[in-house]
Amino acid sequence: MTRTALLLLLPLLAGCDFHANRNHRDDDKVSIRSDAGGNVSFDLPFAKGQVKLPEGFMHGGDVDIDGVKLMPGSTMTGFNLDSQNDISNVELAFTSPAPPDQVRAYYLDQFKKKGVEASVSGDAVTGKSKDGKPFRIEIEAAANGSQGKLVVEDRDKH
Repeated sequence: MTRTALLLLLPLLAGCDFHANRNHRDDDKVSIRSDAGGNVSFDLPFAKGQVKLPEGFMHGGDVDIDGVKLMPGSTMTGFNLDSQNDISNVELAFTSPAPPDQVRAYYLDQFKKKGVEASVSGDAVTGKSKDGKPFRIEIEAAANGSQGKLVVEDRDKH
């Protein structure tokens, strides 16, 4: 399976409305996890398992919040997606060669340029995307720059 096909498959699986014709609310639970080594585990209403993707697969991930990409030089190192009862939480882990203050300043500047409200709260950049989804980018010092986690919550409105 090519990288493009997998990257297209994951959002489609996460966005499926699995609970549409089910009586039990637990039937719509979706969980997908990946680490920097390419180990992906998934727990879907219709399947559960693990796959091993080529090493370095995660590093080429394309992250975008209202046109704002990961800071140049950053590398995606893992992700978690959990969805149940019309609430989806996505966490994307990343590293950056820049120090935390520079990473936070980059995101604030980029969100401002795109017209997205964002501010610094402690060690994190917080805000809401243009479609109202809250996000938080937690950034802390690491041995060679920074490490961070992008957290987005989506609540389906039926």
